[in-house]
Amino acid sequence: MANIPFATKEHVIYENLVKGMLVAISSEENTKIRDFKKKNKGKKKSPSTKVKGYSFVLDQEFNSLKIDFSTELTFEIKDLKLFPLK
Repeated sequence: MANIPFATKEHVIYENLVKGMLVAISSEENTKIRDFKKKNKGKKKSPSTKVKGYSFVLDQEFNSLKIDFSTELTFEIKDLKLFPLK
């Protein structure tokens, strides 16, 4: 599935399949993820490479999700799946 094209992407949204949550990964870290996926495509056992990102929290005022920049978390690349934006 193709990404929605934006002129400048600061963060890319992924779904953490293990934790069941949405995460925002910076575009610099996203290049690491793409390289990892190309390198380990089709392999049954992937190494546990980690990237830094931010979780999403519910904004009560607007009743929508927003990125929580207060805490930076680490995620294993093999647990992340690109979230389809439609």
